Amino acid sequence: MSSNAPAVLTRRRPSIDIVDAKVAVDLATAQTYSENVFLFVPNLIGYSRIVLAALSLHYMSYHPKYCTVLYCISCLLDAFDGHAARALGQSSKFGAVLDMVTDRCTTSCLLCYLTSAYPEWALAFQFLITLDFSSHYMHMYSSLITGSRSHKQVDSDVSRLLQMYYNPRTLFVVCAGNELFYIALYLLKWVHTPMSESLGMTGPLAEYTWPQLLAYVCGPICALKNFVNLVQLWKASKILVGVDLAERAKAREEELSKNQ
Repeated sequence: MSSNAPAVLTRRRPSIDIVDAKVAVDLATAQTYSENVFLFVPNLIGYSRIVLAALSLHYMSYHPKYCTVLYCISCLLDAFDGHAARALGQSSKFGAVLDMVTDRCTTSCLLCYLTSAYPEWALAFQFLITLDFSSHYMHMYSSLITGSRSHKQVDSDVSRLLQMYYNPRTLFVVCAGNELFYIALYLLKWVHTPMSESLGMTGPLAEYTWPQLLAYVCGPICALKNFVNLVQLWKASKILVGVDLAERAKAREEELSKNQ
């Protein structure tokens, strides 16, 4: 183990160079408007997502239509900022973190409302919030500490499941299904008319409301998303422990070399 530790520690992907924090702050302060990362198009889309999400939360307790429309637009814009970043050559670490933090905060705020709407399920919603934040934080940190350019770049030898999950199409479907499930739970408190009356449907599904049907369809996707969160948390924990072990082994070797 100890003989391989230095190699493990020094192996870095051709990705990022270490920048001093003071240098980074000075660069961000002195940046010109031709290269202002804060004003990159994908980041502007990210800011608009925050505004839309805030408006959605404002209407959440008393106007479900406005809330749902604004929330859905905010979530849909999540699919466009990545495309804009690649098309315009404006990918940035700030944008990646802004995107992830916006996703986590928006979903958590909706889950907080669901906690009050379904108090008997409060513990479950609190668990989902905790799992979502912890898994993504630890995954992001483990990605940075191992030199990855993006937390969405996962090698198959680390986790084949996470590699498949972070495929752009798979990621969109799973995240959309997850959000739609929570939105359906929200709308269940407001929509009580069966589809036989609201849409004139007939058949075995006609007695359900459309949020109920949406919840049944998207529930398995939500379960898959949270299973992936568990895997992501476990894999990130193992990576961080592996880095700890390698660093400790390297420190012991250096101490032995000093004493010889």
